[in-house]
Amino acid sequence: MASPEESARVDTWIWCVRLVKTRSQATDACRAGHVRLNGERVKPAHAVRPGDEIRIRLAGRERVVVVSRVLHRRVGAPVAAECYVDRSPPVERAPAPVVAVRDRGMGRPTKRDRRAIERLRGGSPHLDPP
Repeated sequence: MASPEESARVDTWIWCVRLVKTRSQATDACRAGHVRLNGERVKPAHAVRPGDEIRIRLAGRERVVVVSRVLHRRVGAPVAAECYVDRSPPVERAPAPVVAVRDRGMGRPTKRDRRAIERLRGGSPHLDPP
């Protein structure tokens, strides 16, 4: 069995390295099954050791980190970033939505303007096709 200095609770470690904002969020993520340690779902009290791979699902994004150093207390962001290797897939950015801009004081859009706006947004200008 590993000594206490070589391992830590998974929920505590996730909180210490600032992957989640609070320790209760880390515990809730473990209980909900959003945390996997070396491919297996774990409970909050499961031990984390250097070399372990942690996958955590947060806000629709999966973070994949490999533990390089075990922490027992929360530390500053620069120190926390040195305690793991981030192997997360890159974030896919959605294209910015197209916004129709009208000059102030132009009044309500006409039917022709509305149809042009719908074409700009990529939608059909008609509600129901014939």
